[in-house]
Amino acid sequence: MSTSVQQRNIEIERVQRESSAAGLHWPEYAIEAALLGLFMGSACLFTMLFELPSSPVRNALPSPIVRRVLIGVAMGLTAIALIYSPWGQRSGAHINPSVTLTFAWLRKIGSIDALFYVAFQFAGAVFGVWVVSMVAQMALADPRVRYASTVPGKAGVVLAAIGEFVISFIQMTAVLHLSNHPRLNRITGLVAGALVATYITLESPYSGMSMNPARTFGSALPAGIWQGFAIYLFVPPLAMLAAAQLYIWKRGAQSVACCKLDHSPKVNCIFCGMKGKSDE
Repeated sequence: MSTSVQQRNIEIERVQRESSAAGLHWPEYAIEAALLGLFMGSACLFTMLFELPSSPVRNALPSPIVRRVLIGVAMGLTAIALIYSPWGQRSGAHINPSVTLTFAWLRKIGSIDALFYVAFQFAGAVFGVWVVSMVAQMALADPRVRYASTVPGKAGVVLAAIGEFVISFIQMTAVLHLSNHPRLNRITGLVAGALVATYITLESPYSGMSMNPARTFGSALPAGIWQGFAIYLFVPPLAMLAAAQLYIWKRGAQSVACCKLDHSPKVNCIFCGMKGKSDE
């Protein structure tokens, strides 16, 4: 490893220590809650649009495969929009406890910040579903919608667990390789969103495509649907940790620069201390 890279990581660790000593980062925590709330709200709305029996869109598209593809595209675009939004660029747009815990294990986010990120992600997911339920009422509880809940498919819990592991592993592998690449780091969010669309299209029949404990919890709590919940609580974090371990075996722990999915040069970073450059 080059001396410049080592010096950069030493500086990052120094900034992280100073940042932890400076206090809590409430705006970033609130942003994570808002981002996941928006994501869950979108998941509920698009599921109703494409799956509710009374929806004219659903009736115009009788093919479940076509509807699943369109839901995937819609949610992939939602993820991309959130990652590259000013809020997403500020918090890092983890929007997933699995991502936050993995970066905490990699020591790119302090333990206190990680704890609050996870807590606010769970709260945001529940709030997003609750807001839609207040507006849509019984439509969101329809058996074809079920609060956009994620449950094991007809193939059973084993394949659901395998599916969640595979997609979570691939997602974190892509994030680490792209976000730490000097020329490709700015497309991390695009690839992450494209993968979400792909997973919903191809993998959702097996597990519902969660990859996110907070996402599943946000739907399960109001719906009262806890089928296979342990899969979604434990498998995605373990898969992402496994992906991170493989990455650092190949590249070294010091090759991970920061924990933001989009490290915009215009936005300050509480993790590595980079100062944003405003347009002039």
